[in-house]
Amino acid sequence: MGIQTQFTKLKENWLLVLLVVVLLAVPSFMGGSTNVAKSFGGYAMEEMAMDGFAPSRSYQADFAPQIEERKITTTSSLQTEVDKGDFKNTEIKLKAIVKATDSIILNENVNTYDDVRSGSYSIKVESSKYDAIVTQLKELGDITSFNENKHDITGSYTNNQVELEVERKRLARYQQIYSEATDVNDKLNINDRIFDQERRIKYLEDSLQNKDQRVDYTTISVSISEKRSEYAHIAFVKLSELVRSVVDSVSSVLTLLFVALPYAVIAWLVWFVYRRVKK
Repeated sequence: MGIQTQFTKLKENWLLVLLVVVLLAVPSFMGGSTNVAKSFGGYAMEEMAMDGFAPSRSYQADFAPQIEERKITTTSSLQTEVDKGDFKNTEIKLKAIVKATDSIILNENVNTYDDVRSGSYSIKVESSKYDAIVTQLKELGDITSFNENKHDITGSYTNNQVELEVERKRLARYQQIYSEATDVNDKLNINDRIFDQERRIKYLEDSLQNKDQRVDYTTISVSISEKRSEYAHIAFVKLSELVRSVVDSVSSVLTLLFVALPYAVIAWLVWFVYRRVKK
């Protein structure tokens, strides 16, 4: 058979040739995972090896429009002013509101500067009681600032749940492989995989719990400060101006004396000599 005849046969059977090439390429491509599978032994171990080489799953943090029950986090800040001397009573009212709503003061900072008292408080309140406590806090004094931020985390929350479910199924698969393994080395290697998988699941569970807490509880930052007296600064300015005027007056008098005194002495001497000569 000539070369031209063989080439013609290859063209007629090109599909078969392509299939052979693919079959030869796949084992070399999967060689890494196949070797790992062989080290564990068996088909079940090959499945676990493939899990180990598979890229970590990631889910797009979309807004999950199909979810009706949304996961919303809320934070707010309130700044209020009270009359001079009313800070202590206002603070007592604030803590009474916190206690009545079963809320928690996480941070508290009270300062006194230039005889004016102020305080800042970070409060954790159940989201179901948020509106009620904000209404009461706004009545503590004159509101100078109020900000409220809401964030929809439904998408990331849902993705977190899906990923956690996937990792739990993978752990169950590892545990099944461990129970079926007979070789000691296999069991040790599988046990390491199980340990890493349990740690991964714990991380995802903590992340989900943190999101739940952010949804179930709202953080409110409250700032209370006494109003400064409208006359304190004015009185200080008038007193300073008065002192400055007195000092300026004394300085002017002394300047006049030092400048005019020599001329006055000379004039007196001239007048005195003139009188003596005239006599």
